[in-house]
Amino acid sequence: MTVAISFINEHTKDRARQYWLLARFDRPIGILILLWPALWALWVASAGKPDITVLIVISLGVVLMRAAGCVINDYADRDFDPHVARTKQRPIAAGRVKPKEALIFFVVLCLCAFALVWLLNIYTVMLSFVAAFLAASYPFMKRYTQLPQAYLGIAFGWAVPMAFSAQLNSIPVVAWVMYLAVVLWALVYDTMYAMVDKEDDLKIGIKSTAILFGDYDRHIMAILQLIILMLLVAVGQLQQLSGVYYSSVLIAAGFFGYQQKLIFHRDKTLCFKAFLNNNWFGLVIFVGLLLDYGLR
Repeated sequence: MTVAISFINEHTKDRARQYWLLARFDRPIGILILLWPALWALWVASAGKPDITVLIVISLGVVLMRAAGCVINDYADRDFDPHVARTKQRPIAAGRVKPKEALIFFVVLCLCAFALVWLLNIYTVMLSFVAAFLAASYPFMKRYTQLPQAYLGIAFGWAVPMAFSAQLNSIPVVAWVMYLAVVLWALVYDTMYAMVDKEDDLKIGIKSTAILFGDYDRHIMAILQLIILMLLVAVGQLQQLSGVYYSSVLIAAGFFGYQQKLIFHRDKTLCFKAFLNNNWFGLVIFVGLLLDYGLR
């Protein structure tokens, strides 16, 4: 009896661990890189004093929808991941979680996020339907478009207008300026991520901006990074922010320069390091906003 109970406990722990890995909760970098723009938006929308309920709901919503996005991504790529070195040990690809189980898990995560958003205004509830559609459809874009990284930005950057709508019950111009900056930022960092899998993607027919940009990848990303910085400066001008914020944008520009150095030779390990470095970019901009509003 004791042996049977021990076996059941171990089996339960292993199943829970597989779902944890499937949702990428073991890799919080993905959560952080999506959370920073949501926090940027909340701090700007609230002039540094976000409603606590809105802050909690938006933050948890980002965590849940990022997890849901990872699950549906692995479901969509279940026939491709076993052929890619970096992804072949993921739970679905390795056969440790069945595709049907993954779909159920995806629905549960979405329902939890949807239940949370009902604590906010009806405008934000309506926007959440768009968020769910974008998150669910993104993984399939790499089959039909050369720009799946741009679609990723559109999907996960949607937290920006949602944060504004939750705080203000409206979406001002500055929200769309910030949203565009976030979409382009995601395009850049996910292209760095895609550079790691470029060889495998070419073999199995997956589309990506890393492939589309070809030998001009570094140059195109540098131009996009410059545009992102200009858009963030525009946010500061629209909100009449101080030199504290602009200093953070300048520091963030330094991180962009460092990333360009890392991807210069297109080494896989360094490209992935450049992707991870974007967490610091997002953090620095948030700290700039935090200090700018906090020192008023």
